[in-house]
Amino acid sequence: MDLLADVLAVGGVRGALGARMEGADPWALNWTGIPGAAFYALTTGSAWLTVPGHEPLRLLPGDVVLLPTGAGHTIGSTPGAKAPGCDAAAAAHARLTGDVLRFGNGEVQSHLLAATYSHDPAVSTQVLSQLPEIVHLPADPCGSCLDDTVRLLARELAHPQLATAVVLDRLVDILLIQFLRVWLARRPEEAKETWLGVLDDPMLSAALTKLHTDPARAWTTEQLAAELGVSRATLTRRFASTTGQAPGAYLTQWRMDLAARRLRDTTDTLDAIARSVGYTSAYAFSRAFSRSRGQSPGRYRLTARAAAEATDAYSTA
Repeated sequence: MDLLADVLAVGGVRGALGARMEGADPWALNWTGIPGAAFYALTTGSAWLTVPGHEPLRLLPGDVVLLPTGAGHTIGSTPGAKAPGCDAAAAAHARLTGDVLRFGNGEVQSHLLAATYSHDPAVSTQVLSQLPEIVHLPADPCGSCLDDTVRLLARELAHPQLATAVVLDRLVDILLIQFLRVWLARRPEEAKETWLGVLDDPMLSAALTKLHTDPARAWTTEQLAAELGVSRATLTRRFASTTGQAPGAYLTQWRMDLAARRLRDTTDTLDAIARSVGYTSAYAFSRAFSRSRGQSPGRYRLTARAAAEATDAYSTA
């Protein structure tokens, strides 16, 4: 099993390209209320990213930056410049037509690509939410697959063709995975403090692979440790230092994530869902789910479906 692919898939992480942007000095853009993560790739010129509580960050050609939790920010030609808010409708139109969003009235100095990433609110096991508020990767002088994907995105945006929307969505999803790969390779010490640290620890990677492959199994920490050939204390310590949880707590959270998706997206009975995530009865499952999510499975099914229908209606309006 590919753990990262599994967590991203179950977590419903999806990307959407904003548009190509041009900055004509002086220029600035303010972006708040982002429901997911925000991403920028600077292709030419320079820009300053200002996030409250952090020192302004200068971006140079080839730099990419991810704001995993969608922190409100300003990006522009000078640190902390006053700026208008992002026009989502204009960005969507630019994406469809291949136009460029231009900011400022002077000579164009900077070119950027912007994207956003959303996730499934039903799933609490998320990669992006555990990352630092700002993840900055300076340009790689030797080039990388990440650079190649940014160039492909820019080309597809500049020259829309048949099924461009599909191509862009796929490329943006690829872009995130490549970004995470590069960050894990370049900054392993930072990654250790996040879920991605699991991927750099063979023992933890093996442990999570077993839990994700067979979440319905009646796992205990002792059984899991025995299969890995380590002591219970070692497994518990390493698990907690990286995920912040004991193995049992992580497994319960993952089971509840899987169950929440099935409650919302299927008509499966409580008995079927309970068995699929390791509970011998609907009653035992209902108690565990209520403790985890603060409401019964039946109530959750109703509210989650209503919220999903409202979101679908809004997105198609």
